[in-house]
Amino acid sequence: MTYKDSLALSWKNVRSNKLRTAITVVIMALGIFALILIITAIKAASNSLTSSFTTMGANAFSIRHRDRNINFGGGNNSSSRKTSKSSLRQKNSNNGIPISYEEAKAFKERYHFPNSKVGIAVRGPSGIVVNAGSKKTNPDVNVFGGDENYLELNGYKISYGRNFTNNEIEAGSNVCVLGVGVAAKLFPDNVARAIDQVVNVDHIPFRVIAVLEDKGSSAFFNTSRIVIMPNNNIRRQYATTKSSYIIAVMVNDLKILDVATGEAKGTFRPIRKLEVQDDDNFFIDKSDSIAQSLLTNLGFLEKGTIGIAFITLIGAAIGLMNIMLVAVNERTKEIGLTKALGGTKKDIRSQFLFESILISLMGAAAGIVAGVLVGNVVAILLKTGFVVPWSWVIAAVFVCSLVGLVAGLYPAYKASKLDPIVALRYE
Repeated sequence: MTYKDSLALSWKNVRSNKLRTAITVVIMALGIFALILIITAIKAASNSLTSSFTTMGANAFSIRHRDRNINFGGGNNSSSRKTSKSSLRQKNSNNGIPISYEEAKAFKERYHFPNSKVGIAVRGPSGIVVNAGSKKTNPDVNVFGGDENYLELNGYKISYGRNFTNNEIEAGSNVCVLGVGVAAKLFPDNVARAIDQVVNVDHIPFRVIAVLEDKGSSAFFNTSRIVIMPNNNIRRQYATTKSSYIIAVMVNDLKILDVATGEAKGTFRPIRKLEVQDDDNFFIDKSDSIAQSLLTNLGFLEKGTIGIAFITLIGAAIGLMNIMLVAVNERTKEIGLTKALGGTKKDIRSQFLFESILISLMGAAAGIVAGVLVGNVVAILLKTGFVVPWSWVIAAVFVCSLVGLVAGLYPAYKASKLDPIVALRYE
């Protein structure tokens, strides 16, 4: 009997016991479904986080007055190094002090790293309404203040209009750049009509000089519902706010990014009036650091899911073995007849092993398809592309094949050892 004959006979037996096969497939599929579902959801969240927080390119970094400190576990990740009393006192007194406009401007003037660009930004009010005539937006628009380099450093491109001029930045002119979502709400017929129109941003009139291209959004941040204005305008209009300025730096080569961050630290420390022995009272963020921080903290979900899948697969293997043992008892006479007609022990073992592996792979297929489809519901909600965790799909197929092989070994061995005469007399 060839392997092809054994495989065909195994498939016939699998199809002839539909209920028993279906129950085993469901048990096997549950563990794979849980694993693929969570992994797919995590990868969808990863794509959304990356698009949300990696607004600058990979060759950029920002300087902030304090760490964003995203930690789901509640642990303390700060270093345990010893500091002098004066250093500790300086750190406690300065940590959390916002970066002022004067400090940010001084950094921009003193930082002379080759082939680099520096931008100064500040966050304005959020959840505001923008209106033009009778048209108005929902109260979900965010305002940002920037300079002439803000758009480039944050990955925005102009669809219509122009960038800020140096005079507009210095004077804090009432000009603004609209995100495409805001422009489409106020000028639904043609967003290009927004150029040179006057809109009211939080009840303050601004002349529109540009409309941005849509660069995609996510569940964490909508890049189309924004208004950008000169940072000096934010200073003038919202002088009572205590927002800290953000300094963004971009270099032309990723390979020199670490050197550029070291140069930035050396430039900014004197501006923040730090002594040699004092710790930094500012933090340098790489463009993807927050996304990586979140994903690292979410890693425990993946590990927990692997544990759940492992426990489920152990139960499925035990169930599959029991079912195969029942099949051996039910087909004892058939096994005796096969041996009487010249079937070898190897043929009998192959038949039962193939049957066990087929059932296991059917469970894997059902779990993978269901996990990917349900997991991509998260991708749809987060507005990311369709996600297929190929490495885990391949791993699931391999593991289920192994489970099927292990679960079928003993039943196959038991079937192959049956005496054909005794088997033929079995009732």
